[in-house]
Amino acid sequence: MDENNEKEYAIGAKQAGFIKPNIFTLNIPEIDGGSNLSIKITWSQKLLYSNDEFFLNVPFTFPAFVKPAGKRIPKREKIQINVNAGVGSELLCKTISHPLKEVRRYAGSISLLYNSEVLEWSSIDFRFSYCVSSSHINGGVLLESASLHDFNQSDMFCMYLYPGNLQSSKVFKKDIVFVVDISGSMQGKLMDDIKTALSSALSKLDPDDSFSIIAFNGEIYLFSKSMELASEETVGRAIEWIKTNFVAEGATDILHPLNKAIELLSGVRSSIPMIFLVTDGSVENERHICDIMKKHMINEESICPRIYTFGIGSFCNHYFLSRLAMIGRGQYDAALDVDLIVPRMLKLFDKVSSLILANITIDMLNGLDEVEVYPSQIPDLSSEGPLMLSGRYKGTFPEKLIVEGVLADFSRFTMNLETQHAKDIPIQRVFAKQQIEHLTAEAWASQSKQIQYKIRRQVAKLSQESGFMSEYTRMVLVENDELLKKVNRSDGAKEASEKGHPPKVTDVRGQRIIGLPKLSIGFGNLSATVENICPGAEETKLPEAAEQLVRAAQYCCSTLCDQCCCACCITVCSRLNNQCVTALTQLCIGLGCLGCLSCCSELCCHGHE
Repeated sequence: MDENNEKEYAIGAKQAGFIKPNIFTLNIPEIDGGSNLSIKITWSQKLLYSNDEFFLNVPFTFPAFVKPAGKRIPKREKIQINVNAGVGSELLCKTISHPLKEVRRYAGSISLLYNSEVLEWSSIDFRFSYCVSSSHINGGVLLESASLHDFNQSDMFCMYLYPGNLQSSKVFKKDIVFVVDISGSMQGKLMDDIKTALSSALSKLDPDDSFSIIAFNGEIYLFSKSMELASEETVGRAIEWIKTNFVAEGATDILHPLNKAIELLSGVRSSIPMIFLVTDGSVENERHICDIMKKHMINEESICPRIYTFGIGSFCNHYFLSRLAMIGRGQYDAALDVDLIVPRMLKLFDKVSSLILANITIDMLNGLDEVEVYPSQIPDLSSEGPLMLSGRYKGTFPEKLIVEGVLADFSRFTMNLETQHAKDIPIQRVFAKQQIEHLTAEAWASQSKQIQYKIRRQVAKLSQESGFMSEYTRMVLVENDELLKKVNRSDGAKEASEKGHPPKVTDVRGQRIIGLPKLSIGFGNLSATVENICPGAEETKLPEAAEQLVRAAQYCCSTLCDQCCCACCITVCSRLNNQCVTALTQLCIGLGCLGCLSCCSELCCHGHE
């Protein structure tokens, strides 16, 4: 993306874009009636994980207002799913919403197919779940050679650790400090949701855990000057303190409360010290905060404080929060849609409260000329989800990797992971988004302009190759009409033959380009934070067609007939026989004639006999 051409790309910004994180609209130009449109949609999504089970949920519901009306077309639904867990264990299918048939099965992989003629389009989403049966921590390493178009010709690897079915396994004892933003922008429903989520998280603590709470704006407010055991009485007192002291007002200062949290956790020895940061804003000294926190993590002999970060809305710098979590060997999550604060925040806390393996290290330097790991600081393994790492390397990758760590009883853990070449798993595409986000956070944190430029170029190349959005690329629609090309070529050849010159070939710059809105999240909005603007207050203006579609989806057929949408009318008319349509047409013509006669008598003939 060239910053100098920002205005040029912004010309067609209303053609398409995300209305909300889960709604994407695209305007289709006017077409001839009776034409058939074929639309292919490609996207990526993470599998959900719970209790040793992976869940895949795909939208497969077709509301009445999007179904073709007045035209008989074959109703065929087809779903093909290929599962490759990357391990030699047997896959066990759990939940299947549609009648899938098994096509083939190998060790660690399975293929299923659903292909059927139906009377009505599907009214339920596609749901599928499976588990990899194992009673202990297991994992592996997958390798992928660089493609011919790879920007730096380095091979790819990914390492995964599954927690296994460890129902009776011991989790780490927790000493956790909740650091919560209560600045003026957190007012209203945001503050209510934070209170609800935090109260629920406190109720999930074990009696042996200890905690404290720091509320901050321009000042800090302590629940307790020291860590307190999470007894039922203490948790109840903390919930009452939250109700009284969580009042949205003031500015935002993140460094002071983080330093205070480190101070509270300085005496922790027999547990994992944790900081759970929640904020919706940006601050000026974010790079300085990262440098300060990095100095607190230099003691590798003990378990250093983990930092888990949770961002709300689009005004906070999500790359700063991601970088901060990476430094503290924690994890980062966000609720870009403010309606998802409670479920996403509790999901992150579930990972925090179920750690089973910490201080993970991997010996992979033997035989490698260069190696990059994303993230560079390996987070802990939780029973609430697998641990996935990816990276690039040059050289000969070892046949086995040695993974070491510390279990919840502080005993040493060692495991050998075997490497294998990925046959049908596109490693680069699966982990492209993860690498783009980590590299972007690294570029943001760097103080060197030269390093920033190098990483930005790397991110842009990776974004172009994988098709995932980034902060340094822009998605555009390029006119690619084959018929138009043939017409232009024939006209050009005819003109050239008449003049005795070869025809000219038009490149992409000569074609019509429509720039889509910027789909990345940006680096925060400092002015909005200073002005205490609430996340979600910026109302996205829908394109006219998309606004009608969303309105139809929300309100169609929910009120009386005078508010029926056009789609309902089309559906009703498509079910009428020819005689009824003819009668209605004649009635409408008669009413129209009466209206014309009434108009003439009122306007033209008024006052005259």
